[in-house]
Amino acid sequence: MTKKFASHADVEIKNVSFDKLAEGVYAYTAEGDPNTGIIIGDDSVMVIDTQATPAMAQDVIDRIREVTDKPIKHIVLSHYHAVRVLGASAYGAENIIASQNTYDLIVERGQQDYESEVGRFPRLFAGVETVPGLTWPTVVFDKTMTLYMGKRKVEIMHLGAGHTKGDTVVWLPEEKILFAGDLVEYGATPYSGDAYHKDWPNTLDNLLALNPEQLVPGRGEALTTPQLCEDAIEGTRAFVSTMFETVKASKEAGKSLADCYRDTYQVLAPKYAEWVIFEHCLPFDITRCYDEAGDYVNPRIWTAERDQDMWHSLQDAL
Repeated sequence: MTKKFASHADVEIKNVSFDKLAEGVYAYTAEGDPNTGIIIGDDSVMVIDTQATPAMAQDVIDRIREVTDKPIKHIVLSHYHAVRVLGASAYGAENIIASQNTYDLIVERGQQDYESEVGRFPRLFAGVETVPGLTWPTVVFDKTMTLYMGKRKVEIMHLGAGHTKGDTVVWLPEEKILFAGDLVEYGATPYSGDAYHKDWPNTLDNLLALNPEQLVPGRGEALTTPQLCEDAIEGTRAFVSTMFETVKASKEAGKSLADCYRDTYQVLAPKYAEWVIFEHCLPFDITRCYDEAGDYVNPRIWTAERDQDMWHSLQDAL
């Protein structure tokens, strides 16, 4: 049977969890779908990643309103992917915060990414007609910035490239809670079609150096012990490193992309095939690894047409 493109076969609605990690700190998770973080300060609320459409963001807003009536003033974009950011308009926030590299990526490829991602995963873009356009940051920082939400100190940091060149994490130093975005996944396959695989492990070292006691990954359940935080970071590192080194070795041996895909799939599947979106991610991930092991330091732009051509061409390799 021919596989359906990317995640077109994934139509089952997931169960949402809204977990309290500390006073005024929550994780919105949904069985491996993209996560959202919530921080409530003395006079306002921060949302970290917005869901993919305003229609889908409304469920986040409804849950926030169950615990506070404070205005949602701040949004942080952990990176530029459409599935993370296009729900932003629903919140009416004063500040949309992103790293400079994330802003640059939106300028360079935001529209293509929008069209590409909607085509890959229709279920996650329910109500796509409610998206007014690209989400543009209003506050841009280089490496770090600190925001005081009353007495609550929030550190917003770009600690290195990995999932994209602009990855941003949010750190609560008093509570030692880390919102890691897609730099870290738990029980879900890292998407690395726009990644910097050579840099990603070093960036994960920078996350480990924070010694988080709780962590909200990009996908997967909220992690509530230091050991689980370490397990998630190291699990992501193992996947990314094994994949890249396998592709690199195959490419250096003169193998084609299709052969590298087959070889690497066979290495990864025994351990990771049960992770969420494994079949969706692998063609994009391995194609980017193949490029990065060659002449493409920076990721090529994905388009809806390129997605389809690449993904279907690799299915025959298995």
